[in-house]
Amino acid sequence: MTFDHYKWRLIGRVLVLFATLLLGALLLVNGEYIHLVLILPVVAWQLARFIDIHKKAQDEIMQFADAIRYRDFSRHFGVHKAPAELKALRAKLNEINTTFKLISRERETQYHYLQKILELVDTGIISYEQDTGETGWINESFKLLLGIPYLKKIQALEKREPALYKDIIDLKPGESKVLTINRHQQQISILVGASIFRSDGKLYKLLAFQNVSEALDETESKAWQKLLNVMTHEIMNSVAPISSLAETLKNRLQSPQIANNIAKGELEDLELGIDTIRRRSEGLLKFSESYRNLNKITQLDLQHTLVASLFENISGLMLPTLEKKSIQLEVIIKDLSLAINVDVNLIEQVLINLLVNAIEAVKDHPTPRIILMAEPLINHKILIKISDNGIGMPVELLDKIFIPFFSTRKTGSGIGLSLCKQIIHLHGGSIQTQSSEGNGTAFLMQFNG
Repeated sequence: MTFDHYKWRLIGRVLVLFATLLLGALLLVNGEYIHLVLILPVVAWQLARFIDIHKKAQDEIMQFADAIRYRDFSRHFGVHKAPAELKALRAKLNEINTTFKLISRERETQYHYLQKILELVDTGIISYEQDTGETGWINESFKLLLGIPYLKKIQALEKREPALYKDIIDLKPGESKVLTINRHQQQISILVGASIFRSDGKLYKLLAFQNVSEALDETESKAWQKLLNVMTHEIMNSVAPISSLAETLKNRLQSPQIANNIAKGELEDLELGIDTIRRRSEGLLKFSESYRNLNKITQLDLQHTLVASLFENISGLMLPTLEKKSIQLEVIIKDLSLAINVDVNLIEQVLINLLVNAIEAVKDHPTPRIILMAEPLINHKILIKISDNGIGMPVELLDKIFIPFFSTRKTGSGIGLSLCKQIIHLHGGSIQTQSSEGNGTAFLMQFNG
């Protein structure tokens, strides 16, 4: 309806102009120059008015296009005081402007909503342009996981983590890969997945980083439990008869019928050999029995326990040993109200095992020092940390120390840390290690508050 009204006004102007020109032509042909002089200003005014209206319409469309280009949706075209020919145009431009404003607001809302979602997830996310390497999306989880506060181009990652950079560049869309990185003298396993998407004519690669250390630790722990079940069962079933048979043979040798018929030297050799077989068999049985302890703990007696009370008990228990060896124990609790739901007896055993390891590590240090610390974390968990200024460990040993049978000490059985890890996993927590040669060792345990 508005277009028809504008169309008829335009046709009317053209017809009036045509009629005026026709009248001027007739006056010119008839030689009525006096009247022609009066007609010419009218023709000029009509032409100027016609050109002016269309020039204004063109200018306003250009202004509207520039506003859209620069995403300026605050422009409003006045309708009431506009010329009749421009009222319809201005009204439509205002409608289009309002629509663009709504679309822009919806996109901005969706953008902020997506940003909030990405900040809340534990998965680290980063996207970068394939051609230039310029980064787009980077969430806080990615920054915390890799310890990178800012990354303008993906190529900058090569200086910090050359192996990781090569792996993610080579990672094809749709593929995923478990990679290992070192963070704060600690090895972390991360699952990296890649995908490709196109936006504004540019091709982007999206990478997702997920910390899977805890999941892998739990899977590894269950696998070791199954292996230990089978192995201890087979060892005990095979060795127990050997020990029993050795005892029987020794008794038979001591009977008069056999002892009188064998030379004394030979008898002593036989008894010594049988004693050795029996002794080693019993040693193997005790060895297997000790490892069965790894699988005996299945039920927890959970209690809401103050960390301060837990630390007080442990420090009181270990104080005589620490004083005897002139080792300083520093207890730090950031918040005395910190409490965890744990089986107190089992967690005390874990802390004792770790403190014994720390005492062994600092024994040759001129100023031995151990720190027992607790603090709240941002994810509603509580961190308990035992650190020392001892000899430390090489990086290549960090992923082996929780493996059953593995020990860094010649006299160690390799059961202590494995047992600690199982106990903490039963509590739904996690344990990690930070260490480097000559710079001490720290065990970090996370529990639900």
